[in-house]
Amino acid sequence: MKKISKRQWIGFCFWSLLYILFSLWMENLWLLLGLAVLADIFLTRFIPWGAWKRSKNSKVHDALEWIDDVLFALIAVYLINLFVFQNYQIPSSSLEKTLLVGDYLFVSKLSFGPRVPNTPISFPLVQNTIPFFNCKSYLDWPEWGYKRVRGTGTVKRNDIVVFNFPAGDTVALNMTNPDYYTLLAEYGRETILANKSRFGDVIYRPVDKRENYVKRCVGMPGDSLAIVDNRLFINGAPTEHPGKVQFNYYVETDGAVLTEEQFRLLDVSRSDRNLLSANASYRQLLAYLGFVPDQAGRFNPVYCMPLTAKALEMVRKMPTVRQVKIEKDEWSTVYPAGYHTGWTRDNFGPLWIPEKGATITLDERNLALYGRCIRNYEHNTLEITPDGKVLINGRLETSYTFRYDYYFMMGDNRHNSADSRSWGFVPEDHIVGKPILIWLSIDKDRNLFNGGIRWGRMFRTAHAD
Repeated sequence: MKKISKRQWIGFCFWSLLYILFSLWMENLWLLLGLAVLADIFLTRFIPWGAWKRSKNSKVHDALEWIDDVLFALIAVYLINLFVFQNYQIPSSSLEKTLLVGDYLFVSKLSFGPRVPNTPISFPLVQNTIPFFNCKSYLDWPEWGYKRVRGTGTVKRNDIVVFNFPAGDTVALNMTNPDYYTLLAEYGRETILANKSRFGDVIYRPVDKRENYVKRCVGMPGDSLAIVDNRLFINGAPTEHPGKVQFNYYVETDGAVLTEEQFRLLDVSRSDRNLLSANASYRQLLAYLGFVPDQAGRFNPVYCMPLTAKALEMVRKMPTVRQVKIEKDEWSTVYPAGYHTGWTRDNFGPLWIPEKGATITLDERNLALYGRCIRNYEHNTLEITPDGKVLINGRLETSYTFRYDYYFMMGDNRHNSADSRSWGFVPEDHIVGKPILIWLSIDKDRNLFNGGIRWGRMFRTAHAD
């Protein structure tokens, strides 16, 4: 054995200390077996880890050096992405105007504690599908259970949270919106499986490979939540709206068309400027809503658009605006799909949010509200016998005790957000992290040289009001 230099000992001690601290953080002492590998890399060198550096062929040496650098960078980025933070782009308007479409965020995994990956063997920096190749980015085996290590805090009410889409455990690849369970209630399993050209293959995805969503946490474990005329109640008490919450309104003018400047003043994006009166198919709806046409059967311009409280006040002061009505929901499908509650998007609940260690009775209503939690999220078999008895994991049960905490998530763009009102609770094992910084913001309605980059939003914190 060659003499071990002082520099080798220093390198071994430094990296070993970091590795030991990481193993303790992961709460997995089996990882300490990796110290033997570090000892060989820095001290004994029985395995020729750097043999490629002795190649006399300069081209081979340069190629291997490049590969070595790339592999090191990929591993470093992969570990940072898993345990420290990841990049996330806001894809939809569900949280406007708190977070905007085109915002790029750093999402902290440390805020709530990073999860040990369910699918440890996966392609880095993609969620579930490798671009261009259109194939899975991960191997189904091994698949580890849920484990979260210590972070700097826990989820609190009104936090903005990134999480894996709970109803994304089963996906019809050609029709991902609405979710599979809504499709199931509407079409039935046999129709979905038989019509592959329309719905595509139906696949299962592990928790950490389900699509990432971002919403505001409005309901905590153990809360009783209700929505009455768009006002959120927690445990019977009304709550304040987030500062930039939006609702959809019908805005009728006296005949004038709103200008680009007015829309920008109201901060309404082009995709949200819906001029209903310009479409003949909306005439019946406008009449139903109480808008009156002239003698020729023509309606004044009527827009449907989301407005904050500030924008609503501005609209009402516009001299060309005749009347403003809030959009009322009478037709939307809400959770739980396929079970009639009489709830709507605007009037929802009361609904109790499951809490770890709490027990419920297994009656018909509770099975409808919490059956997915029992079956899909806590991985039990759940059967109803012909005489109405409940079997969980083959055993007759009259009650169930939850193993996870659950949360209720909503978007600030209340009338344009597919959230817990649509697909239910978010289990604790689906929580990814907390947005902490907007590092880039691009306005899709403008080009890069005319306001396309929102400079005023860059390097701002992304947090709850």
